[in-house]
Amino acid sequence: MGRGDLTDDEWADQWDSVPAAHRSAVAGSAASRRRRPSRHRSDEALGRSRGGLNCKIHLAGEGACRPLAFVITPGQWGDAPQLISVMEQIRVPRPIGGRPRTRPDRLGGDKAYSSLRNRSCLRRRQIKHTIPERKDQRANRRRRGSKGGRPVPFDKEIYRRRNEVERTINRLKTFRTVATRCDKRAYVFCGTVAAAAIRLWLHP
Repeated sequence: MGRGDLTDDEWADQWDSVPAAHRSAVAGSAASRRRRPSRHRSDEALGRSRGGLNCKIHLAGEGACRPLAFVITPGQWGDAPQLISVMEQIRVPRPIGGRPRTRPDRLGGDKAYSSLRNRSCLRRRQIKHTIPERKDQRANRRRRGSKGGRPVPFDKEIYRRRNEVERTINRLKTFRTVATRCDKRAYVFCGTVAAAAIRLWLHP
C-alpha cells in the first residue's frame, strides 16, 4: 500500500483480486463447548465461475509488494462490493504507539472497483483514490447531462503504480498451497494465505 516503505507520514493502498457462536455440549461438561472459527463461512468460499469451482482473494497491498489485508470469497462474487470489507481489516501500527492507522493517504484500484458506493465511502473518509471509470458508467453520466455529475478525476502516472499489487499477488502465488487451494475449509485457507503473507513480510 505504501509508496516505498511504510511510514507514519505517508502510505497508500493498491487493490486487486485473484479469487454467532455454535455450541455443542454434553450435559454437565463445559469443556465440550465448541465455537466456530472467526473466518468460518457456510459456503466455504467456493463458487462456480468461468474457471469452474474456485475462490477469489481480494487483496490490499503496499508499495513494497507486501499484503496488508485480504478477504476470501467464492469465485463468482464481484470485486467492487468487497473493497470496503478489505478496508475495514487494515491496521497499521504507529511507530510511536497509539491507535493504528486505518486510513491510507491514497488508494489505487482497477475498473472492477469503480462504483458509486465505493467512491462515496472513500470521499466520506477523505481518502484520495485513483480508480478508472468504467465505459458504461462514463456513457451513463454523459447521457444524464448536468445531472450526471462531474467527470471522475484520473491520474495516469499514479495509476501506473497499480502493478505493485499485481506483483504482490504473483508473490503469493509462488506458494503452491495458495495458488491451488488444497484446503477444504475457508478458515483454514485464510490461515494459509495469512501465513504466506507473513513470510513475505519477514523475507521481502
